[in-house]
Parts: sequence; structure tokens; C-alpha cells
Amino acid sequence: MVNQTVGVLLMLVFAASHAPRAAAQESADIVIYGGTSAGIVAAVEAAHRGAKVVLIEPSEHLGGLTTGGLGATDIGNKQVIGGLAREFYHRIWQYYERDDSWVHEERDAYNGRNPRYHRTDNTMWTFEPHVASQVFAQMLAEVGVKPLLNERLHRAEGGVRKRGARIESVELESGRRVAGRVFIDATYEGDLMAAACVAYHVGREANSVYDETLNGVQPKLNEKNHRFVKGVDPFVKPGDPASGLLWGIQTRQLPATGTGDPLVQAYCFRLCTTDVAANRRPWPKPADYDEARYELLLRNFEAGDNRAPWHPVWMPNRKTDTNNNGAVSTDYIGGNYEYPEASHATRERIVADHRSYQQGLLWTLANHTRVPPKVRAEFERLGLAKDEFVSNDNWPTQLYVREARRMIAAYVMTEHNCRGKDVAADSVGMGAYGMDSHNCQRYVNERGHMQNEGDVQVHGFKPYPISYRSIVPRKHECDNLLVPVCLSSSHIAYGSIRMEPVFMILGQSAAVAAELAQERDVPVQDVPYPALREKLVSKGQVLERRVVE
Repeated sequence: MVNQTVGVLLMLVFAASHAPRAAAQESADIVIYGGTSAGIVAAVEAAHRGAKVVLIEPSEHLGGLTTGGLGATDIGNKQVIGGLAREFYHRIWQYYERDDSWVHEERDAYNGRNPRYHRTDNTMWTFEPHVASQVFAQMLAEVGVKPLLNERLHRAEGGVRKRGARIESVELESGRRVAGRVFIDATYEGDLMAAACVAYHVGREANSVYDETLNGVQPKLNEKNHRFVKGVDPFVKPGDPASGLLWGIQTRQLPATGTGDPLVQAYCFRLCTTDVAANRRPWPKPADYDEARYELLLRNFEAGDNRAPWHPVWMPNRKTDTNNNGAVSTDYIGGNYEYPEASHATRERIVADHRSYQQGLLWTLANHTRVPPKVRAEFERLGLAKDEFVSNDNWPTQLYVREARRMIAAYVMTEHNCRGKDVAADSVGMGAYGMDSHNCQRYVNERGHMQNEGDVQVHGFKPYPISYRSIVPRKHECDNLLVPVCLSSSHIAYGSIRMEPVFMILGQSAAVAAELAQERDVPVQDVPYPALREKLVSKGQVLERRVVE
């Protein structure tokens, strides 16, 4: 019965998005580009208050990472999650309170295996991907939002039509044009923001730009996690630099610590695996499998690092949300440098390349004779869950785009905000996670061995407010656009902010601000903060530290 309900809801959404088009142009009060968790929550908030909303998603899948495999909710202090974001996790809890939701294990058995992430305050912070899809579909259906799927922004000149600093309409690749009063870019990439000629940054700023300490190149900051802990030869012919470097090692010379560069932290797919034999499928071997791509992995084992290189966290029904872990793992270091600015076609190639790399890695770990038997046994025990991502051959639907473009606005969130040294007076939500960057590159160190660079994990600070000015562009660039995902932040501060619950919080705040801008007929930058704050608090948003201390 549950699966039938999910299927009907998703079929209705799909059918609505593919209905015959009566006109080439339509209009709305609020146009949201990006059906991520932020975009969905923004659409629900706006439609609930009576606004006409158009939610546009470039792919055929809604929910971004929240429905794409990231079921182990990262946030830090969960008391900062309020409003519709908390409603989402409350609905997850409601789903798992039903006995018929537990198919492959008993509720108490799961609670014993994963108490850290289980039920608190009528919320639940771990979930299966299809359950997140169902919850989002229900939330959209309740307010009458019918998303437009498979509709990509025409990113060439003219795709975003502006009059002065105001966006009038956007054109989609299908030829459809959507006009709006206020626009929200809720994509992970910031495509609408960029096409609207709003300033942004890609890569790591130098520490000197915002007087930070954790930005830029960081070869020594984290010398324990996600690094090579044994001496691994990086050359095709061991000991012979003239033979060239192995696949996956960047050839650039490592600059000084704290230097800025255009590199982007690594992406991966968050895997949903299971150890239930009846629901488990073997790791697929990609058609373009090339053993040379995994030589570093195999040499690392032979050097004595026998850790299983992944991090599975248990979800309900004996499934996992599995992330990168160790020196060579699911992160495809160096495979994403083009992605933030790339065309749709190039991004599709990059996503396919990530899928091929990661599938080949998993197949190697489960099958290759140079992998230690104990590690092989770990990867033979688990496999892709057959009842997840059914339309995508059981592979996650969303690449983990940890960072792409970041807006440069009047207020830039920095390391000083995360540490509490700078406190934004116009809070629209709270960050609470550590400053976290995954590795950005591989290089040969001074000993002639392999090493990773860019991993930063600094935790231990209190929740901090995120500025309203960081989700709106400078007024002269665009006065009717809000950007709750690719917001204005330095690379290292974004490593703290970039959590799915925070994106939901900022998506709701952006929708409330959009409504106030329309009511008062003012640019989004001129929405009076006291009025915005009053509305956000009335909706249960947590805006200051003292509320959670």
C-alpha cells in the first residue's frame, strides 16, 4: 500500500510536468529554478500563502541530495532546524512510526544499531531515499504545486531577460518562457544567478581575501583523515619519475599554504546499500572499466593501509547512506574542476564519468585479488538496494555537488561567522556544522610519495546566524532574485553552511522575503528586516543562538 501511494504521487507529479503545453509563455508571482530541498521548501512556503508558484527542475528527479541518497542528516545542533525543514523531519518520523514501514527489520533493532540518528522530539534524522521522495511529493501536492521536470534553463545570452536590474522572464531549452515578479535560484550550481549576471566565485579564496586561516591550499591542516598514511609510490613505474604519474594525480606544483586557487572539493554519489540478500544486487562493473584508474587504491593496500575505504551509516530497513572515507574512496578527486561553469552537455559527461569511476571502484573492492580478503568480504556483504532509485538502475539520482558557484554579495559569510567573531544582525537561519571541505587534489610530496590535499574538518563551535544579505545579490546586479543555496560565502564557511537542512531553512526564508518584496513592491534588498524577522519567527524559524543554548 505504501509503495502504491508513492508511485501514484510521483506519477501525478511526472504527468503534470509533461502535460501538453497550451502556450509558450506563462507567468507567476514566484519562479523557483531548482527542485532541490531548498526549492521544494520555498515552493511549499510560497504556495501555502497563496502565491502563484512555478517550480522548475532541470532533471526528472526532485529533492536533490535529500532524495538522492543523503539520508544521514548532517547539521550539528539539530535544535537550530525550525520551520518547514523541521516539518520535513517530523513527517519522516511519522512515516517510521507506522509498523508497516519496517519491511526488512524491526524498529527497535534499528534504534539499537543507530541511536545517534534516531527519533528525538518527534523528528527523525535518518531515512531511505524513497521515503524522502514521498514526503516531498506530499508536501507539494498539499499546496497544489505541480513542478516542471526536465526543463533546463537556456543559459546562453537571452536566456534570462532583464530590464535594468530586474529579471522579467527566463527561457527554458524547450522554448518555454516563464515570467515572474520574484525569482529564486535553488540549484546547487547557481545557473540562474550566473545567467542573470550576478557576481560569483568558483574555487578557494586565499586566506588573505577575508583574513581567514582555513581557506586556500591546506596540505598540512588535517594529517589524519582522508589522507595517505603509508608511503605510496605515485609513478607508473615505481621509483621512476620519468615513467609519469599514475591516473588521478594532478600535475600542478603545490603552492604555498593559504594560497587561493580555482579547485573545487571532490564530488561523489551517496550510496544506498543493503546487506539484505533478497534486496541486494552485486556491484555493477562499468562497460568502460579501466584497472589503471584504481592503481593508487591497490598500491595503498599493498603499502599496508587495510582499512575498508568507505563510511556506511545505517538507515532504516538495513540500508545505508554511504560516504567517502580514507585516502582512495568514493570521492573522485580532480574529476569535477570543469563542472561549476560547464554546459549541460559537459556536466552530463562529468556525471557519467563520476558514475563510472565510483562503480569501477566498488567492483574492484569487491572482486580484485590485490584487495585484502577482509576488505573484499566487506564489499561482498553489501550491495545496491534493489528497491531504491528503481528508475535509475538502483544508482543515486543526484551527484553530490558539494560546492560550485558561490555568490559575492554585500555580505559574505566567512570563517569569522562560523567561529562567532562576526555575528550577522539580519539572521534568516542558523548554521551549526563544522567547517568541512573534502580534498581538492592529489600531489607528490617532498618524499616522493602520494598525498591528498584540501581536507579540512574543524568543529567545536556554536550555532551562528546566516545573514539575509548573503542570500540576495547586490541591488545594482539584480533586485528580484534570491539565492539560498549558492549563497554569498567563502569556501571554508560554505563547508559549514552546505547542509541540506540549512538549505531548506534558507529556502523558506527566501520565499517569505519574496512575498514581502511583492507586498511592498520593493527590491528584495529593501525588504525591512524587522518585518521579515517577525514573519520568520512566526513560522518557527530559529534565528539566534540563545534560542538553542
